[in-house]
Amino acid sequence: MAIVVVGGHTRNIGKTSVVAGLIAAIPEMHWTAFKITQFGHGMCSANGEPCDCETAEHTVAVSEERVGGDATTDSGRYLAAGAVRSFWVRTRAGDLSEAMPRIRKEIERAENVVIESNSILRFLRPDLYLSVLDPETADFKESAKYFLDRADAVLVVEGVLKRPEWNGVSLKLVEGTPVLAMRPPVYVTEEVVRFVRERLRTRAAV
Repeated sequence: MAIVVVGGHTRNIGKTSVVAGLIAAIPEMHWTAFKITQFGHGMCSANGEPCDCETAEHTVAVSEERVGGDATTDSGRYLAAGAVRSFWVRTRAGDLSEAMPRIRKEIERAENVVIESNSILRFLRPDLYLSVLDPETADFKESAKYFLDRADAVLVVEGVLKRPEWNGVSLKLVEGTPVLAMRPPVYVTEEVVRFVRERLRTRAAV
């Protein structure tokens, strides 16, 4: 079984499109996909809406997408792309450990797994970690900064990692790391597919 993690430094830079693209491009992997969302204080993990609840049942929520479900959600897009199963995991910020028993249970049932998250790297070591970067977007999550030097490759529009707008983040963290091109609306190019196949093949052989 292979585990692929796709992360990125902020929202709306193409992470979900990369996950969906990998699922569609490599269907023989029979992917089980996870979207992991961590909400800040005052947001409910059950539905992502503002709330004042502090009850245990609202700390973690895990829902599985069903065929014919909402293809506009990220986890719905995974299923529409061809995932065998797709889950949306919601936790409060800092509480991802509470969801790990359920995540691990579903991973054990899967043939191969793709996860959209940075923070999951605190709890498992994937076979491949891809980091999606946008040099023109200044926001940079702490989780992305912490794990950036673990990336097996970074994905950037047109494959050009020009001088970024990020504050306090050095490109030395990805020095020597392969830079792969995204070409929206095609986020997963043939180059990316070849890279993923080859790395997974190599890891499996080892």
